Amino acid sequence: MNPAILALPFLLPLTPAQAPSQSPLSGLALRSIGPTLTTGRIADVAIDPTNRSIWYVAAASGGLWKTENRGLTFTPIFDTYGSYSLGCVAIDPKNPSTIWLGTGENASQRSVGFGDGVYKSTDAGKTWQRVGLEKSEHIGKILIDPRKPDTVYVAAQGPLWAPGGDRGLYKTTDGGKTWSAILTVSENTGISDIVFDPKKPDRIYASAYQRRRHTGVLIGGGPEGMIYRSDNGGKSWKKLDKGLPTVDKGRIALAVSPQKSDVVYALVTAAGKEGGFFRSTNKGESWEKMGAFGPSDAQYYAELFPDPFTFDKVWAADTLFQLTTDGGKTFTGQRFNTHVDYHDIEFDPTDPKHLILGCDGGLYESYDGGATWRHFNNLPLSQFYRISVDNTSPFYFVYGGMQDNGTIGGPVRSLAPQGVRTSEWLTVGGGDGFQSRVDPTNPDIVYTSSQNGNFSRLDKKTGAVVGASPRLPLTERGRWNWDTPFIISPHNPSTLWMAGNRLFKSEDKGVTWKPLTGDITRNIDRNTLPVMGKVWDADAVNKHRSTTDFGVASSLEESPKVKGLVYVGTDEGLIQISEDDGKTWRKGENFPGVPAMATVSDICASQHAPDTVYASFHDFQHGDFKPYLLKSLDRGKTWTSIAGDLPGRDFVWTIAEDPQNPKLLFVGTEFGLYATFDGGAHWLPLKNGVPTIEVRDIAIQAKASDLVVGTFGRGAYILDDLSPLRTLATDGIPTAPTLLPSRPAALYPDLSYIRAAPGNVSFPNPWPTYFTYWLPTEVKGKLSVTVLDSKDNVVRELEAPTTPGLQRIGWDLRQPGANRFAPGRTLAPGTYTVQLIIDDKTVSTQKLEVVAGG
Repeated sequence: MNPAILALPFLLPLTPAQAPSQSPLSGLALRSIGPTLTTGRIADVAIDPTNRSIWYVAAASGGLWKTENRGLTFTPIFDTYGSYSLGCVAIDPKNPSTIWLGTGENASQRSVGFGDGVYKSTDAGKTWQRVGLEKSEHIGKILIDPRKPDTVYVAAQGPLWAPGGDRGLYKTTDGGKTWSAILTVSENTGISDIVFDPKKPDRIYASAYQRRRHTGVLIGGGPEGMIYRSDNGGKSWKKLDKGLPTVDKGRIALAVSPQKSDVVYALVTAAGKEGGFFRSTNKGESWEKMGAFGPSDAQYYAELFPDPFTFDKVWAADTLFQLTTDGGKTFTGQRFNTHVDYHDIEFDPTDPKHLILGCDGGLYESYDGGATWRHFNNLPLSQFYRISVDNTSPFYFVYGGMQDNGTIGGPVRSLAPQGVRTSEWLTVGGGDGFQSRVDPTNPDIVYTSSQNGNFSRLDKKTGAVVGASPRLPLTERGRWNWDTPFIISPHNPSTLWMAGNRLFKSEDKGVTWKPLTGDITRNIDRNTLPVMGKVWDADAVNKHRSTTDFGVASSLEESPKVKGLVYVGTDEGLIQISEDDGKTWRKGENFPGVPAMATVSDICASQHAPDTVYASFHDFQHGDFKPYLLKSLDRGKTWTSIAGDLPGRDFVWTIAEDPQNPKLLFVGTEFGLYATFDGGAHWLPLKNGVPTIEVRDIAIQAKASDLVVGTFGRGAYILDDLSPLRTLATDGIPTAPTLLPSRPAALYPDLSYIRAAPGNVSFPNPWPTYFTYWLPTEVKGKLSVTVLDSKDNVVRELEAPTTPGLQRIGWDLRQPGANRFAPGRTLAPGTYTVQLIIDDKTVSTQKLEVVAGG
């Protein structure tokens, strides 16, 4: 451990609540590469009633976005706060500058994130204040009293993976300063939906939702599911169960007819076949089952939208938007020319044919009642589960599998001056995309995966796609993770490894497979596990619906130093280790400080030391959000924690070791990206350019020395040129202003004749080179970076930031120009001297190699 690191005030341990506002690495900015070829899941949309050009779009896992021009451009307005996962957004009807935001998606499926309460903005989203319910984790809905906008009701579904928390219906009458719990059911049951009587806002309908999810386990309802009504603003409540199913009930969606407020609709999920669409004509006093229609997956959909123009016309979110025009007797799936899996629809009170909808594929708009649609391809909301990189020259590609949007790949930069265009991205796989791998010797061979172990091999040259999954005997089902781990051997690109509840190996690129093991998991029957204090019968509501198999591999790694040294982690806390190519195995099941059934989220075998391996665990699906990060120096026989001062509410998804410097490690967590120079005692956030977001995967492109980051909700990011961080990890933190090394700068022509057509969204190219320097304290005078040629002539002087910490500026490899229409001359290849100058005094020097790109 370098004592110089600990001496710096920047590197004090992080508090459990949050990272420091100013990291010493804050000068290093990551750049977004999008993409927007496909976007991501939309949870809610709110439109300013006084200016219908202003929309607020809540992404399920990509933050809050605002447009003031009906979607021509969007701006993220919630990037620096405590949550990326959002459930609902509401606008004060009397003062549209006041916005209420419920964090934590109001769904309960596999890929859901969690929130940290309710936020409020009084300046149209410029700034936000958290106003309460920090432990709610999932907000179902927010209603604002149209008469008294300081009176607000919040339906809190409550924690998904644990009991307790802020769960139930809450009310504030002072704009969020104080809250009262006005409807509480139990520690396991929250309130999912609330609706006003449009003629009498003191009359409120609320639905109680009992549910719990754990690893591979779901119970989607229970005996506490119910509909309630209050006629006095929540002072007292009445159960409305006459005519409803008497069996256990799950999620219930509610709506009140805008035309006849005595008519109430309820989409009820229930055990067996008792659920369906119910209608009341007497304010819920009694219900009539109109039909058997129910959502295909209530935990994911189950929202109702009454049409503002036509009585008894109701829209129901589902895989297809379902529509009834007869009060629920019949429903028809609307086959819109959009992505499927719908979550929201917004109506224009001035135009019945103007619709806006949100789904798993993003945001859409129609002006002809749904006959044709416009897709907003300017929202970079890709939800990457996993990413990978190839060795394409001159610019490598990034590939990633996305939630419900397949697998795509695209270059990290372009010869076009405007950067990487959306049209340069390729769709290479379908379904829910997960792990993708590229043959390191042939970038045209791309392996992609979809859910439950379905793999394909694509030849980009020919376009041929062949299945590459193991074929099990008809008598053996096998168990597969939703995100099945799959790797290419670092020792032979024809050798593939894949793991479910067994480990498989192929030596011919997936044409044939050989099972190497029996069951490598604990092989626990998930139906024997207690949930909410008991073991549930087979007919429990939505039992294990849309839930991955339990007892499966969750991570897989072969040592790049030792052929046949294989590690397999499982979703119930095991790491299986083979040192002889899968012939024999050693089981690890007790890890210091780690809960026994925690999921092994990632395994990283060292590229430097054959006996060193890293493992990350998470246990959030049992309500534990702590980071668990371990290191072994003896091939997994013993382990020590390297979680250091990672925030206490920020569990770890992935870990990567730098291929050039073993002291430099990176982790992706539920809320960000971190680096360490000292083996994990201290972790520094890399936040510049990256919002609060779940970092699911990390890849390092060795040739380019780039860090590639895959996020679940904001696409992919690049940290260009890791050379400075490698130097700091080796030499420690300098005590004086120091210019750090840069990788060779490659010269490429700008193909100025290439343009991006309108709507072909592009993301800027990186600078051809970066100058990175360390400042132990703020510089009070003038600071510049000067470049000299071989004859010590000044070719460029660049003004530089004076803030302490690691700072970086980019340079276009040009001499000064007259203006942007007359840029300076491009440098010739060669060796240049770079100087860090403070008040005309050179304090540090480095060499820069400029080479011809190719």
